[in-house]
Amino acid sequence: MVNQHTEPSAGHVAIVGAGPGGAELLTLRGAALLAEADVVITVREPGPELAKYRAALLTHCRDDVTVLEPAECGGEINALAVNHAREGSRVVRLYSGDPLVGCRGAELAAACQRAGVECEHVPGLSSITAVPTYAGVPLMPEGVSDLHVVNARSAGFDLERLPEDDGGTLVVLGPEIPDDDPGHAGPGYDRLCKALIAGGRPADTPVAVTRMGSTTEQSTVVSTLGRLTADIKAADAKGNNVTSPAMLVVGPGVAQQKELSWFETRPLFGWRVLVPRTREQASGLAGQLRGYGAVPESVPTISVEPPRTPQQMERAVRGLVTGRYQWVAFTSVNAVKAIREKFESYGLDARAFAGVKVAAVGEQTAAALREFGIQPDLTPPPHQQSGAGLVEVWPPYDAELDPIERVLLPRADIATETLSAGLDDLGWEVDDVTAYRTVRAAPPPAPVREAIKGGGFDAVLFTSSSTVRNLVGIAGKPHNTTVIAVIGPETAKTAEEFGLRVDVVAPKTSVSALAAALAEYGAAQRAEALAAGKPVLKPSQKRRGRRRKAL
Repeated sequence: MVNQHTEPSAGHVAIVGAGPGGAELLTLRGAALLAEADVVITVREPGPELAKYRAALLTHCRDDVTVLEPAECGGEINALAVNHAREGSRVVRLYSGDPLVGCRGAELAAACQRAGVECEHVPGLSSITAVPTYAGVPLMPEGVSDLHVVNARSAGFDLERLPEDDGGTLVVLGPEIPDDDPGHAGPGYDRLCKALIAGGRPADTPVAVTRMGSTTEQSTVVSTLGRLTADIKAADAKGNNVTSPAMLVVGPGVAQQKELSWFETRPLFGWRVLVPRTREQASGLAGQLRGYGAVPESVPTISVEPPRTPQQMERAVRGLVTGRYQWVAFTSVNAVKAIREKFESYGLDARAFAGVKVAAVGEQTAAALREFGIQPDLTPPPHQQSGAGLVEVWPPYDAELDPIERVLLPRADIATETLSAGLDDLGWEVDDVTAYRTVRAAPPPAPVREAIKGGGFDAVLFTSSSTVRNLVGIAGKPHNTTVIAVIGPETAKTAEEFGLRVDVVAPKTSVSALAAALAEYGAAQRAEALAAGKPVLKPSQKRRGRRRKAL
């Protein structure tokens, strides 16, 4: 909207709904505007989970964007947005949910109208519909035609004026009395339920309360109006639930929650999982873990650096091009990356491997080769993705069949001798070349170290023996309540040598299989708790005493 009587400014204000708490619920238009923004005024939400939500939203922005927190702007947020736009900046003001539904986006829009500043409204997913969907509560199931929405924290809210029971669905926003913000409190569950019963609803009317909806801290309590207060207290007795923001739903759809619940029933829902790999290596694994409902956190344990003397690698590349080698064996993604980077620095590509046979250990290594344009000729058995496994399937050298007896083995400076020694026993001559060096990474920040040792993580995934050694070296041993998942028997042996109890061993040597095995473990733990009539708790919630404050 632009005031026709005032010259428009060069700047622009976008009023963007960011969704109710899950950063992936941001619309494509909202993401595009964040990518173009010069100034972003973030959402005003408390708590560590929603702080991560803010941070995830800002990943769409340029590195040079100016980020302003509402708490730092005082009561002049709208004036600040308008002034930045007048100066020519592209401003994005983020609102949780939808900016015109339960938020104050209309006030900023009016300020832009008065100032003659161009303004765009970008709707977002409102908590009114998104949170019940994430909880598995249909608002308008078959036979229900009415939906009433009440904001219990608004100045005009009156318990005496709640909608009558007409067979429809009632949604109450902010029914709780939050400990951290009593000045913006709802009536509380006890008063609200009593008012609804006094208004004619039966005490056995189904009701659902969902807190922290659409985030990995989400929790839903299904009860009745007569028992809700007691059930809420029981659910919160151990302090495991974040209690605000909350939403209460009353209506026939609540009866379907158990059947339709999909988000909170994921096998690793809310699990904080430590992935001790570089962020680059952990990206695919992190996506898989998020699909299981987990919150992955990568902690690099090694730093990959070039060899101190590059001459070996230079000779190896020349040898590949000139036909010095019959085979080249890759035992890691980093080895593939090192050779590829050296090739590309010389203007070469995968065609230089013509006539050379290629072996690979590990699914990720094979995938990295295929991405380079090379299909491996030999891999170990699926159940034994290791140097020893590759030796088992490697053909012995035959002078009549093999015109060249040399094998190139580019690897880390600390790699074991298993493969090299095995190929030597088979009659091959091995050029063992240091393609990269692995250096122990710096210790993670103190809060992460405390979480590792104090039980703040629910699980740790170890993808090699070196990740076990390095993580313990830079951060200490994981707490005994933390689930330890390892990629194979060799890694399990190393973990046990360090005094760790191994709970999960991947059925085959791949990070994908490791994540799937952890998900199976989580699903089994959940099923066991439900069968025993016990609450489903994360490993970090089972430790004695209150859980340490999360990051």
